[in-house]
Amino acid sequence: MKTLHTFSILFWLKQANAQNGKAPLYARITVNGKRAELSLKQKLLISDWDSKKNRLKGLSDQTKKMNNYLEQVHAQLFECYQKLNRENKFVTSSLVKTHFLGENEDRYRLTDIITYHNEHMKSTLRWGTQKNYFTTHKYIFLFLKQKHSTSDMFLSELNYKFIIDFERFLRQQKAMGNNTVMKHLERLRKMVSLAFKMEWIDKDPFLKFEAKYERKERTFLSIEELEAIENKQFSVPRLQLIKDLFVFSCYTGLSYGDVMNLTKDNLCLGIDRKQWIYSQREKTRIPIKIPLLSKALQIIEKYETPRRPNTNDRLFPTISNQKLNSYLKEIADVTGIKKHLTFHIARHTFATTVTLSNGVPIETVSKLLGHSKISTTQIYAKVIERKVSEDMQKLEGLF
Repeated sequence: MKTLHTFSILFWLKQANAQNGKAPLYARITVNGKRAELSLKQKLLISDWDSKKNRLKGLSDQTKKMNNYLEQVHAQLFECYQKLNRENKFVTSSLVKTHFLGENEDRYRLTDIITYHNEHMKSTLRWGTQKNYFTTHKYIFLFLKQKHSTSDMFLSELNYKFIIDFERFLRQQKAMGNNTVMKHLERLRKMVSLAFKMEWIDKDPFLKFEAKYERKERTFLSIEELEAIENKQFSVPRLQLIKDLFVFSCYTGLSYGDVMNLTKDNLCLGIDRKQWIYSQREKTRIPIKIPLLSKALQIIEKYETPRRPNTNDRLFPTISNQKLNSYLKEIADVTGIKKHLTFHIARHTFATTVTLSNGVPIETVSKLLGHSKISTTQIYAKVIERKVSEDMQKLEGLF
């Protein structure tokens, strides 16, 4: 079935750029409600322009010459539109403009790299990461619409000004913090960098841009707060499950996705002939080997049930991260914890309260967390007051 388009051409003076009573002349091409503006490289007296007829007023030779020129432009634009239709192309206002100007239609656009990225990265990116990219795409298109009055643009048009204008636009969005703005820009940067590597553009517009993140303190539970949750017993089964999953993460350092993916096959005898978890991070695919502390092992045994000979059986009942975090708020209220409790806080608690604060070397903690660099682990390396006090008392004993 042949696609039907709505198509129109309008000539107008851009009076916002007027000087000395003259304004630049533009043609506006509209296809299915989407516009593209085309500068005709002419400046006309505003007083001579008939805004109803979109032509010059009067009968002078100069006026007739200009109006004839506009008729020719109109005919050429319409011919470009018809030609694209005959070739069964997906017709857009920008494509009509491109053909009129005689530009290479193989010039790549923002939508091209977004589409390519979505198609070729979906097998390597986690679904959560893909959703983050979709959100970034939404803001890119909103920015193009509100600030550039278009739905697309050539990658070759991207420059440093486009980047800082997009950054300013993001900062104007309600409740969007600095680090969220930087994340959106980093995603755009990765897509543009991919286009540069594939030689879709000649230069990288992000070359002079530096992302500036604000260092934020990672929240974790103190030993007293962790014990308050451990010692609390819930009569509601769902809350008891959430509490057990959270405590298990506090003593293994595993993230939500890693805990949910655990199966009986991940339980192995380690070098010490005790139970270990052999797995890999869902986020980075880095292998991890974690000796099971007794408190974590007790939770596994609690949920162990007779299993079918199926290697995909999970160690724990499956629950969504959204529901899990929602129930953690209830647990925080019941146990009197004032912090905004999320499942990821368990991972921070393992890194700080359970390991680093008890003298476990940062290199070991880094290995347990599945980090590829010590610098990543240092973000978790909080020195809490109890540990400072103990270390200073040891120092005092030397004098």
